[in-house]
Order: sequence, then structure tokens, then C-alpha cells
Amino acid sequence: MLIALLPGDGIGPEVIAQARRVLDALDLPGLTFEEALVGGSAYKAEGHPLPAATLDLAKRADAILFGAVGDPDCDNLERHLRPEQAILGLRKELTLFANLRPATLFPELADASALRPEVASQIDMVIVRELNGDVYFGDKGMRQTADGRREGYDVMSYNEDEVRRIARVGFETAMARGKKLCSVDKANVLETSQLWRDVVIETHAEYPEVELSHMYVDNAAMQLVRNPGQFDVIVTGNLFGDILSDQASMCAGSIGMLPSASLDANQKGLYEPIHGSAPDIAGQGKANPLATILSAAMMLRYSLGQPQAADRIECAVAKALAGGARSPDLGGSMTTTQMGDAVLAQLR
Repeated sequence: MLIALLPGDGIGPEVIAQARRVLDALDLPGLTFEEALVGGSAYKAEGHPLPAATLDLAKRADAILFGAVGDPDCDNLERHLRPEQAILGLRKELTLFANLRPATLFPELADASALRPEVASQIDMVIVRELNGDVYFGDKGMRQTADGRREGYDVMSYNEDEVRRIARVGFETAMARGKKLCSVDKANVLETSQLWRDVVIETHAEYPEVELSHMYVDNAAMQLVRNPGQFDVIVTGNLFGDILSDQASMCAGSIGMLPSASLDANQKGLYEPIHGSAPDIAGQGKANPLATILSAAMMLRYSLGQPQAADRIECAVAKALAGGARSPDLGGSMTTTQMGDAVLAQLR
């Protein structure tokens, strides 16, 4: 089983290093690693955020463990050369269309949530986000209006096959959990969302056991902080999912705690923490590696067929938190390496 390690920029290498330590400690037979440059570090070394060698490794690997991309030095590059284009390119080239982002509050972190503890304690959901469509991949550009003014445009679009594909992932995820699925859209304003809602309703016929509901995205954002316990699985488009999953992370205590999986139709996936490269704290040992470590657990469960090993990692993280392990984002002072040490101590 080959794992591609793509640490990336900022705190990416620091958190990937801790996840690698945890994976090594499991001593799983046949697990091998190859590392490659991606993002701003790849641009500086190779002239492109997703070099051909990195893409080749990603295609050969059984799974990809990804750190983060983003480098202020690259902010003024042409868009296709910016670090963030690496992750978009990987999603497109590998057809990673389904993003799973679990959001669960560890009891020990109730005080770290932006919500009151009695509200935050209800959080236990999975956000299923479509990754290959929407405004991120639609026609875009800059143009000039008839009166000479600059105008930017980004086209939001989905076809029914794209919606049906991600809807099925949402329904399947709900079937494995509480059999409740909330589809989030903006069908009262957007034609794209009207198609989304129509196709989700059609697909529901394949999953009669699942309770389906619909919610406009603005209301969903409000409900996530008002009554997060009402959600079991949320399925939504690329743009809305990007925003709602980050919001859910703060409800659950910290953006440094949430892992994610981006899967193709055959369960091959790219696994990454949902936080960014955080260049302001890079190299200072302040980064929380738990989201990356939990992403490694998701990788073992979904792509590598090692659910027991995944359980061991998740249990070790919970025990480390129960034992008082806290990085700065969680109100503590432990370094990135010390947080890794705390998980390893529980794993052994």
C-alpha cells in the first residue's frame, strides 16, 4: 500500500510529520511512503504548484495524505500558478468528487467551542461536499463592460449526473449513520440549486429509508449555531460546502480538529485537515496536528481497508485530549511535537 505524502506549505510539513509518526507506530505490514512537493514549495522549486512528478505519484498511490497549500509570496502570481491550484488540480485529475467532513465535538473541548457547551455537545454530523463542479470549476474571467468598467465573473453550474453522483454519496453516508439527510441549496434564487433539489428528490426514491429534508444555505448557516444537533448528514455543493464545513469546525472547537476525505468512485482518496497553511505560525511549533492525524485515520478506514487501525488512532486522540493535551488553538501551550507525543503515548 503506497501512501503519497504531500506536505505542502506553511504548517503542512509540521502536521504531516506527526501523522507519519503515528502511522509508523502502527507498524502495518506493506505500508510504504513517497513524498513530493506541492503548492508554493513546488512552484518555487519546479515552477508549477502541481509538478508532473507529483501528479504521477498521486495517480500511482493507493491514498494521498495532504498537508496544506498557501504561501503569501505567491499571492501575486497568475491564478493558474498559485499554490491553491494544486489541490484543485488533484481533485480534477483524480476525479475526487466527494468530500466527507465529519464534525464531532470531543467532550473535553466543549469550552473551546464558540457555542455554549450545552449546544456544542449536540454536534455529531458529516458534511458531504461536491468537489468537481460549481463556481470553482465553472467558466471564469475578467472582462470589460460596454462603458469600460472592469467586471469579474464566475459561472456556477451542475449537470444532473454530477448532482446524482454526490446525492448518492450523501444517502449512503446517511444509511450508515442515523438515516437523516439534509440537502442544502439556494433553490429560491439559483437555477443551479433548483436542479440540485430536483435531482436529490429523484434520487431519494432509491433510499426510502432515509429521512430527507431541504434547507436554504443561509438558514443552514444559522441552524448550525442555533441547533446543530438536528443535523446528521448534510449534502451540498462545492461553494456552500466549503463555507459550512469551516463554520462547523469552529462549532466543534477548532479548525485544527477536523479531518476530511476527498474520494473518487472507487474509494481512492486524498486526506487532509481542513485548516489552511497558517503561514503566520509556520515553523513555530504551534500547529495542532490532530486534524491531520485524524485524516490519516480516515485514510486507513476508507481507502486502505484498515478500520481497526483507524479506530486505534481515533481512540488515542480522544484519550490524549482527555488527558489534557492542548495546543494553543485549544487554549493550551503544547507544541506540535508534544501533541504528537501525547497521541503516541496513548497509541502504545
